[in-house]
Amino acid sequence: MGNNTLTVTDNRTGKTYELPIEDGTIRAIDLRKIKAGADDFGLMSYDPAYMNTAECKSTITYIDGDKGILEYRGYPIEQLAEHSTYLEVAYLLIYGDLPTKERLDWWTNRIKRHTFIHNNLIEVIQSFRYDAHPMGVLISSVSAMSTLFPEAKDVENPTVREKQIWRILGQIPTIAAFAYRHRIGRPFNQPDNSLSYTANLLYMMDYMHQRDYEVNPVLAKALDVLFILHADHEQNCSTATMRGVGSSRVDPYSSLSAAVAALYGPLHGGANEAVIHMLQHIGSVKNVPAFIERVKKGEGRLMGFGHRVYKNYDPRAKIIRKVAYEVFEATESNPLLEIAVELERIALQDDYFISRKLYPNVDFYSGLIYQALGFPIEYFSFLFAIPRAAGWLTQWVEMLNDDEQKIMRPRQIYLGASRRDYVPLDKR
Repeated sequence: MGNNTLTVTDNRTGKTYELPIEDGTIRAIDLRKIKAGADDFGLMSYDPAYMNTAECKSTITYIDGDKGILEYRGYPIEQLAEHSTYLEVAYLLIYGDLPTKERLDWWTNRIKRHTFIHNNLIEVIQSFRYDAHPMGVLISSVSAMSTLFPEAKDVENPTVREKQIWRILGQIPTIAAFAYRHRIGRPFNQPDNSLSYTANLLYMMDYMHQRDYEVNPVLAKALDVLFILHADHEQNCSTATMRGVGSSRVDPYSSLSAAVAALYGPLHGGANEAVIHMLQHIGSVKNVPAFIERVKKGEGRLMGFGHRVYKNYDPRAKIIRKVAYEVFEATESNPLLEIAVELERIALQDDYFISRKLYPNVDFYSGLIYQALGFPIEYFSFLFAIPRAAGWLTQWVEMLNDDEQKIMRPRQIYLGASRRDYVPLDKR
């Protein structure tokens, strides 16, 4: 096999093994042939949090963390953010190529035909307390959709799958808007399908029957760019959850509900919320240097900096920084932006952060934009979930079509007690 192998010598037995190398990886199952004896199960790899384990082959999203590159289906995120729309990017993810005008019109119409939600689902949303966290409402609402559309269980049928994709992408913004209106005690605004995807969301949340109401196009465009940036991001926690739950062949609503639950966590979808709290805690530009020094002493955390994958400036953060200024020109200025800019300036010049490759990530500015758009902090993760649904569904379909995939079942290393016999209660 030439150079495309890895030679492993087991010093326990002196045996040598040749493991094939394919796409820069070895198959973990090939380690099983390395055994210390006839009764040995075979060698396994131990990889907490899957730091260096590829669980699938994918053609969707490419990331080079060292170079700060993010591409969807080969298209640089910078080009898509500048020239495309979220629905066009969603089509690209789902179908693999950018649509023609005719296909984009067809796709947009398919999504808009599914923006209205079932009356029973409205009752589910209304059953929550007014102060229920929006992510809890989303998790429950998407789960409930599996009972409203039982045909979705036929996941092996491409036609059935496609219709559920239209439904999910069309209805998640409506769920978001209704959850928000329920929270503030206002009547629901039904979708206006003459508007764009993001403008319709803003309309459903904001409209108070003003005579000359119009969605600010700058704000709708900014939200559209944010949606593009959040549409997919390779095998992150929530995407892996979508694939893992989906590997049992459950309906997409149940899988997506589980993915939303993973996103709910403060280390995932809640990171931009943490940035806002950090900036509020700093309070003023003059307090930034002292805060930086506390972070360097281990007395605090610099939220919105660093990333598991990116060891360079997050390409999404560069785009989002520009969008932030455009939004603040169209809205009231946010004093937190000045703190964020000064924090970024000092950190990017400090060897402490440079040596640790701690650069701003997408969460550093996204929360500021959401706040400027008028969204409560509790809704930031929801606004992450809306566009990420396209990525989750794309990954789900890819998993179903991958003949190598089976129901997910990771191994473990058992370190518990050795076999022991039961002792009756009165003798313990």
